[in-house]
Amino acid sequence: MERITLFADILLPLPVRGTFTYRVPYDLNEFIEVGQRVAVQFGRKKIYAGLIKKLHQEVPQYIPKYILHLLDETPLVNDLQFRFWDWISSYYMSTTGQVMQAALPAAFKLSSESKILLSPDFLPDRENLDEFEYRVTEALLAKKRLAIDEISKVVGFQKVLPLLKKMIDKKMLVMEEELKGGYKPKLERFVSLSDEYRDEDAMRELMDGLGNRAHKQLELLMHFLRLAGFPMEMGFEIKQSELLKQAESSPAVLKALSDKGVFLIAKKAVSRFDEKGNDDNIPNVVLSEHQFEAYQKINSEFTGHNVVLLHGITSSGKTEIYIKMIEETLKAGKQVLYLLPEIALTTQIINRLRKYFGDEVGIYHSRYNRNERAEVWNNIAQRDEDEMRSAYRIILGPRSAIFLPFNNLGLIIVDEEHDQSYKQYEPAPRYNARDSAIYLASLHQAKVVLGSATPAIESFYNAKSGKYGLATLTERYSGITLPEVEVVNMKDQMHRKLLKSHFSSVLIDNIKAALQEKQQVILFQNRRGFSLRIECEICNWVPECKNCDVTLTYHKHSELLKCHYCGYSTTIPGTCSDCGSTDMKMRGFGTEKVEEELGFLIPEAQISRMDLDSTRSKNAFQRIIHDFETRKTDILTGTQMVTKGLDFDNVQVVGVLSADNMLSFPDFRAHERSYQMMTQVSGRAGRKNKRGKVIIQSWQPSHPIIKDVVTNNYEGMVERELAERRRFKYPPFHRLIVISMKHKDPRVLAEAASVFGREIRAKFGNRVQGPEPPLVARVRSFYIRQLLLKSPREANHSAVKKILLAVLEEFRKIAKYKSVRVHFDVDPQ
Repeated sequence: MERITLFADILLPLPVRGTFTYRVPYDLNEFIEVGQRVAVQFGRKKIYAGLIKKLHQEVPQYIPKYILHLLDETPLVNDLQFRFWDWISSYYMSTTGQVMQAALPAAFKLSSESKILLSPDFLPDRENLDEFEYRVTEALLAKKRLAIDEISKVVGFQKVLPLLKKMIDKKMLVMEEELKGGYKPKLERFVSLSDEYRDEDAMRELMDGLGNRAHKQLELLMHFLRLAGFPMEMGFEIKQSELLKQAESSPAVLKALSDKGVFLIAKKAVSRFDEKGNDDNIPNVVLSEHQFEAYQKINSEFTGHNVVLLHGITSSGKTEIYIKMIEETLKAGKQVLYLLPEIALTTQIINRLRKYFGDEVGIYHSRYNRNERAEVWNNIAQRDEDEMRSAYRIILGPRSAIFLPFNNLGLIIVDEEHDQSYKQYEPAPRYNARDSAIYLASLHQAKVVLGSATPAIESFYNAKSGKYGLATLTERYSGITLPEVEVVNMKDQMHRKLLKSHFSSVLIDNIKAALQEKQQVILFQNRRGFSLRIECEICNWVPECKNCDVTLTYHKHSELLKCHYCGYSTTIPGTCSDCGSTDMKMRGFGTEKVEEELGFLIPEAQISRMDLDSTRSKNAFQRIIHDFETRKTDILTGTQMVTKGLDFDNVQVVGVLSADNMLSFPDFRAHERSYQMMTQVSGRAGRKNKRGKVIIQSWQPSHPIIKDVVTNNYEGMVERELAERRRFKYPPFHRLIVISMKHKDPRVLAEAASVFGREIRAKFGNRVQGPEPPLVARVRSFYIRQLLLKSPREANHSAVKKILLAVLEEFRKIAKYKSVRVHFDVDPQ
């Protein structure tokens, strides 16, 4: 039979465009498929795990290298994913390799200066090794692991990959990544009864023998039989740990029965997750009259739109509507993706969804370790109809969950769709998960629900203009009234000497009153750390980061000054570096200081903090939220995390400590985001039984945005902002692309940015602004210059991007600018 010569176009996780063609070894022809991973040599020494994107018989114009190793038995990525990746690459101006790098869990990646080890199963035998195999084996016996260039020195020639491939195929060697980088299933020991003792006579004889001399073994056996029941089902098995715990026995007793051939002990792959099935007695979701109207409105809007915006005020019961829609989607045999902006939100939502849908709900986020993420990926990728019964059909997760291997999506829910956490900033691809989810849904012919009490202005504009459907919820669930909002004039408090540190007398009085009534409090301060800066009283010198153009923030818990951009930290200076003065004062305040000072003012209260510093560990979110839910904590203080959709029954008072910091931020979205954050955190108050109260502390209480928050005037805020954006050519009327350029030499960067700016200005005229330094002009020792391109909404956006990439390609040919980093941020947030 004639053998077919196959070639494979391989996608590598690198910032280079296109794929690379490799030859498929004949012995892999019948096993290889699109979507599988393969190990390939790239360059002289590096080995990467690439994805097969296309198989064909077209002979390339160069001599291709061979695929070294097939890493998967079945495809890891499906065709819809490849199409989705191509779209993200094109729209967000990144390479598909960068999308692959972002999409795949770490356990599926092999990219390194690959280390080689002896296979654990290989027994070296001098007589069966040729000269070079012997040299490699001896070297690895001496050093255990070697890089490819080290092996080149051992054998005396450069092109060692064919030799290593041969030794890998002969099971002599393994790549270290296969041992430590690849996904490893969690294994558990299971105990079953051997076939010999399924016979009643044999079992009776065994029990008589054990009864005479091995009572503990007999007890363990009897316990196993009780668990197995009678008649014993074929294939009955139980986890070894569970059997020993229930029988109160020891591994030694079990081993004795195993050695006698009574029990068979086998390792099997099990889930890493504690998945509890739903209670069969859980009632169906019952919607209120207003919820049912919104639910019907969404379904009717779906007849003419694939995307519907659900604009529901805080605590209006959007989650119940989501659950109803999930039920309908599952009945149709489809999968559901439920996106959330923060990992913090998954804790409460997962409990509510598992209450109704049991172990059909899976979670995917970055706090899971590499093997847990790979297990979720593999579970969703199951395509066999029988296996689909055990696969997750509902996935909860933040923005990275859009990359999972869905094959039958019916519904995507984007909760808190306005949240800027859906935007990926670094590294590329700089995608927006909300907008990407809409394209993903179109690939699956699925529907999308965007939900928020304070929608992004662009989303609301799209709904009002007819691009999206629109459904509204204007009443809180169970008729609970919106909280009372009181604005405290901080100037007046200061003049009357009523301020206690950063707390107004109004806020302190309301906190104390709530605690006396056994109610809880949430305080929002959008700065973490203890003090925003330390400043010299004599010359106003402030310690700055050595890598970034930012002042250092004082963190009292660690007694360090830290940079929130690069992570640099240093000890607190005893004297001013400029004038030598020892008179150093703290200015500003963050969540850490709020927590400490409130402890002095109200010592009887149990106070907890939720910010990036306090939630770094894997289970910190769950612990903080659980303590607040169970009322071990009286006051929860935090950054934006406390504003995002958390649902607590007993929050009576919410305090916004510094509204002005948000309002004065130099960004065209500052007023929109200020309204969103203040309204969202206000919505945490009075969600059950009693009307809540919101205290907003401000030095400019008459600001229009604060007035809008007080009156819950979302549409008024939107109308005013749209007028400003139309005038100054911002979204939704114009689309934006930010071109960022970075270099360690500011003079080289300034010159390069001027050249690049001149070239794109020649193409787009006055639609280009800059180059200018951003708000933080140096990060991680790289100086930054930015250009902003505004394109009318009706312009051909794809053509604009092609022109930019062509300009970049010509710019790259200028030798002295090759080290200048250039990246594009499409639809910046």
